[in-house]
Amino acid sequence: MTASGYSICPADRLGRSLRQWRALRRVKQNHAAELLRVSQAMVSRWEAGTQVPTIDEQALLRRLMAARLDSAADHALARLVASSGGTAHLVCDLTHRLLAASPQRSRDWGLRTPELIGVSLWPYATPEIAAAEQALSDHGWFEPDPPAIEVATGANDSPIVPIRPGRLRWTRFQLSDGAFVRLAETIA
Repeated sequence: MTASGYSICPADRLGRSLRQWRALRRVKQNHAAELLRVSQAMVSRWEAGTQVPTIDEQALLRRLMAARLDSAADHALARLVASSGGTAHLVCDLTHRLLAASPQRSRDWGLRTPELIGVSLWPYATPEIAAAEQALSDHGWFEPDPPAIEVATGANDSPIVPIRPGRLRWTRFQLSDGAFVRLAETIA
């Protein structure tokens, strides 16, 4: 985990994400460089995986590419999660910011869901969740058709976002703007 509270994403994956983000928005490298306050050559090296962004640059990249619910389909996905009978929530895959939560998940939390929307849930992660996050690349999480991943976790001691011992299933989806989200479901 970085000092900013985000999990570490491999640099070549972050660069590929940036390339895909630009392509979907028809943003040229020069414009992306302006938005990120770096040179066009730096953007090119990140996308090629030949240079690793610094921690501060990674934070800028994550802010730029953070998942946003822009389209009707994206909002429909959030509504499905928010009306689910299961225990589930939807977060931005890069920043772990909460986008939607089921009523069952919301009942477990110390704050109302609207107060947590847009807040990173990463500070509440258990050691088991942090370890699973670090192993995502090993499971093909950043590939075009990633498998769902099951994670066994212990409890945390948070009164705000408590996590109980159990099993989670993480499923990765791509939004209409190319950003990725993660559906986290409690399965046991």
